[in-house]
Formats: sequence, structure tokens, C-alpha cells
Amino acid sequence: MTTFCPGILLGFLGWFFLRYVINGFYTVDQNERAVKTRFGRAVRLSKSTTLDDPISEALNEKDRERYSYPLVRIIPPGGPYFRWPWEKVHKVSVATETINMALDLETPDANHAGTELDAVTKDQLNIGLTGQIRYRPCERNLYAYLFGVKTPIVHVMAYFISILRQRIASFESQAISSSDEEVIDVGLMAGISINDLRKNLNEINNYMELECASAAARYGVELDASLITGIDPPDEVESALAAINTAHNEVSSEISLAKAQADQTIVQSKRAVEIETLRAQAEVEPLVAMAEQLRAIKSHGPEALDAYLRNVRLSLYTKAKSIILEVEE
Repeated sequence: MTTFCPGILLGFLGWFFLRYVINGFYTVDQNERAVKTRFGRAVRLSKSTTLDDPISEALNEKDRERYSYPLVRIIPPGGPYFRWPWEKVHKVSVATETINMALDLETPDANHAGTELDAVTKDQLNIGLTGQIRYRPCERNLYAYLFGVKTPIVHVMAYFISILRQRIASFESQAISSSDEEVIDVGLMAGISINDLRKNLNEINNYMELECASAAARYGVELDASLITGIDPPDEVESALAAINTAHNEVSSEISLAKAQADQTIVQSKRAVEIETLRAQAEVEPLVAMAEQLRAIKSHGPEALDAYLRNVRLSLYTKAKSIILEVEE
């Protein structure tokens, strides 16, 4: 007959207390969020899904059926919190991170060792893209980030690159004016898509942010911003492209100079016409005033007009140095 040793019981109770009670307390840092699972199942918010959240507004109808994740209870920063032995806490850093857009996390040697992303323009020109992506886990869809996708950032990078390459391949600059100068400018640069891309980097970045707005609902990753900083053609094309751009700049400069000279000539011509018009008006105005005056005098009778003419002659006689009279024979 065996006897039960109290020491074993006390040792087991001490181990259990240290292992599951003391170590059951945890905290969440300021830049972290946590999700708790019970027996492997995340603690959820009733039966709500991400389709009930505004982050799914960017999804089309087909994707809404595919990307539907349950909303889980988020543990905010603070503590101490307690978990039971059958519970597990998954912590996620929600700080914004920056990554090179050419970096392939699964194949580090790809894209020139993660330094430059290859793409093809609409005129079949191979170019290299450089830039960065800022991202952070989406607090409202941590289920997708933790449990729905194995490596969320890899999926987001692949999704971003596919959209970017499609945009580069189909990008065309839209003419915003129909003036003669811009028509000539567009004609000079027609077919050189890399120039359009370089001049519209801000538009491309805005387009990428808009198109990738659904990444939060798809993969639980929220793209804070995308910044494409460089677009470089192949080395064998760079010199020819530089020559074309130089010629374009020279032609544009000549066009601007000719336009400025023409505008100056037009302004001078308008000013000369205004001056001559004012001179003519100045000469005509006294004659018009005199005609009005004679009309008013004549309205008083023929004697008044004769008297006016006599006074005018006398005034002229006083100013004249010599007078020639016609004598009738």
C-alpha cells in the first residue's frame, strides 16, 4: 500500500501557480495590439464580419464574397491582462513600416537583389522603377493579418506590383489644353512614354494608393502611402532619350521666345492704334463742337450768323500782320 506524499502535491501546485497563474499575466505595448484565442479560435465580436465594416467598401462584388473575415476582439495597449492556460495571446505591432518596393521577401535575389523593379511601357520600353511603400497592419482586420494569410506583406507586395506594372504598361498622358503651343509640344514627344511617366509621378502614386485601398480588406495590411521616386530607361536608350529631350527643350524654348515676341508686337500694335485713335478724336472734337455752336447760332436767325462771322473776321484782322483784300473793278 502506497502513501501519498504531500510534497509532491505542493510541488505540483507550486509549478501550476508559477506556470499558469504568474505567467498568465501579460501586457500590451503602446505600439501593439493583441488578439486572444481560446482553444485555437479567435475571440470574435458576435457574428459581424469585415463586410459590415467600411474597409470593405473598396472591394468589388466578386471580392466581397471571397474576402469575408470575422471581426475579432482587439486588446488595446495597457495591462496587466490575464489569460487562462487554454488561451493564447497574439501580439501585433501596428507601427508604420517602410519597405523597398523592389524587395522580394521570398526571393531576395529577384529584382536586381531588391534594388530595382522591372516594368514595360506601352511602347515596349523596359524601364526600372525605384521607390518605397509604407504600410501597417489594419486594426479592424487583424484576423486576416494573423490567421487569414500566411505572409500578408508578401501578398500585398505582389498585389501592388501587379497593379503598378499594369498601370505603367497602359499609361498615357492626357492633354489638358488645346493651345497651339501644347499641340506642338505633344507632337514632338509623341510615343515617348517614359517622359509622360516622369512628368506624372504624382498622378501614378495617387492612382496606386486608390487602387490598393482594398488591401486592408483583402490581407489585413493598410498601405499608408506609396512613393515612386525613380523611373530609369535601359543604358542603351538613355543617351538617345537625352538627345531627344534636349532637342525638345530647344524647340520649346524657340517656340516660347517666338510667342513672346509675337505677343509683344501685338501689344505694341494695339497701343499704336489707341494713340492714333485718340489723336484723331482730339482733332475731330473741336470741329464737332464748332458745328454744334454754329447750329445753335443759326437757330436764332441769319442775322446772328452774320454777326458771328463778322466778329470772327475782326478777331482774325487783329492777329494778322497784313491783309489782302480783293477789289472789284
